[in-house]
Amino acid sequence: MVLDEPTWRRRRAAHEARVDPWLAPHLERRRRGEKHPVEDFLFTYYANRPAALRRWHPGPGVVLAGASPLRGTRGYVEGRDGVRLDPAYVRDRADVVRRTRDLIVATRDRAPSFGCLGLHEWAMVYRQSPDQIRHAAWPLRLGAAGTDAVVEGHRIRCTHFDAFRFFTDPARSLNTVQPGPSDRVEHEQPGCLHATMDLYKHAFVLAPMTPSELVADCFELARDVRTLDMRASPYDLTGLGYEPVRIETPEGKLEYAEAQRGFATRAAPLRTRLIDLCERLLSGAT
Repeated sequence: MVLDEPTWRRRRAAHEARVDPWLAPHLERRRRGEKHPVEDFLFTYYANRPAALRRWHPGPGVVLAGASPLRGTRGYVEGRDGVRLDPAYVRDRADVVRRTRDLIVATRDRAPSFGCLGLHEWAMVYRQSPDQIRHAAWPLRLGAAGTDAVVEGHRIRCTHFDAFRFFTDPARSLNTVQPGPSDRVEHEQPGCLHATMDLYKHAFVLAPMTPSELVADCFELARDVRTLDMRASPYDLTGLGYEPVRIETPEGKLEYAEAQRGFATRAAPLRTRLIDLCERLLSGAT
């Protein structure tokens, strides 16, 4: 599909207009040296710069006619009709594409679990002193002793290594599974909030081969998931306008599980789109 210059410029402008409201507050806080425990997470935890999120890519099967700013950039080649993905670049990235597809497929095909209650955030502060806590600027809702009691009074079952690796040392032995960096395919499951947020990572890791609209869709979902993640955490963020999900109570448990199911439903079509993208790239589509 060849896009004339007015068409791809409209698509690029629409993408920039969509992501700018996400980027501007973060960049302003960074300029002032301020931190936000919810809104900054996707920019600090994931290795995708704000400028990279803002940069528009059309994805495979699209040729950009006219004066495309992507001409001469990494991953692109110029042909008779315009600029498109470089087939050689796509072939060189085949191993990354294949690993990404295999992990997303394994996650999709595993039965979801909705009983973790977001206790990973609690396990990250378990038995820590005030100066060790990650978001020390924000108080613990139940205090240190109350937080520890919640951890000790629940079954911890975190399946996501990138959450589990931040558990405190005394909390790790309390987890019913011990996920590692090399066995993600054996543990990832679609009910996990972090596995859902990682759809954003999978999308940008494949850039510039990923259509930017898909990257933005994954970012938007991850942003909403992060909000639940921190509302259900042990931190008191009411000063930032976040009402807590009190997972230590029966009502909070139900609220969390219902939201978790909703995110799994929203994530399903994004997983399908990412898998389809990987299959297209592995088939040689550019």
